[in-house]
Amino acid sequence: MKKIALITGASSGFGSIMATKFSNQFKCIDELYLVARRKERLDEIAKTIDKPCKIIPMDLVSTDNILELADMIKEENVCIKILANCAGFGIFGDFDELSDEKCMDMVDLNCKALTILTKKLLPYMSYNSRIINIASSAAFMPQKKFAVYAASKAYVLSFTRALNQELKGTSVSATAVCPGPANTEFFDIALEVSDRIPFYKEMFMSDAEKVVDKAIKDAILQKEVSVYSIPMKLFRALAKLVPHSIIFKFMSLGGLL
Repeated sequence: MKKIALITGASSGFGSIMATKFSNQFKCIDELYLVARRKERLDEIAKTIDKPCKIIPMDLVSTDNILELADMIKEENVCIKILANCAGFGIFGDFDELSDEKCMDMVDLNCKALTILTKKLLPYMSYNSRIINIASSAAFMPQKKFAVYAASKAYVLSFTRALNQELKGTSVSATAVCPGPANTEFFDIALEVSDRIPFYKEMFMSDAEKVVDKAIKDAILQKEVSVYSIPMKLFRALAKLVPHSIIFKFMSLGGLL
């Protein structure tokens, strides 16, 4: 049976980096299934990968498309060694400035698509398979001007941790990746409403490749949560120990929010 890695959001950012890393690091994978809206970008990425790639141009905001993808996997009778749910986006700005469509698309892509796809594909995962879900450091506490995005990523973090507990003893594990700001195309989309991101997000910008390297290592080790960089680890600890109302007040006084 053919062993595959399926990556959503594979046309850019963490998804495209994971495609390359999986190809280089996992000899057991026979083929990569690359899923994203932009076919031309997927074609370009596939040319740089030394393993066969199946290009699946698909917008996972649509439930029909998610179910179509699940049916495709069922019909092809493959074994999924890695499911990487990387598709997602955020819009930075006041909630009342965002369009209804953008708000719902964030929830649909960041939460619904990840949930349904994981549910449908879990039966095709075998011994020692891994689920990697891209959450965010925004999942650690509510984020002013990132209200919907942060809430959606809090869902991803909670869902992944609970799923990982349910999978104990099955040899399949789930890891939530919680990066801080990283040098991807994320902010090209996020700044659709606002002029610029807060300076502290620019200050703590991480190297996306290093984030992915740690995510892969943590997934192999079956860690439930993967957090790259000392500042983001400190932020996670702070969000656990200090009431969020106090953090909000401090950040507002400091001009950070």
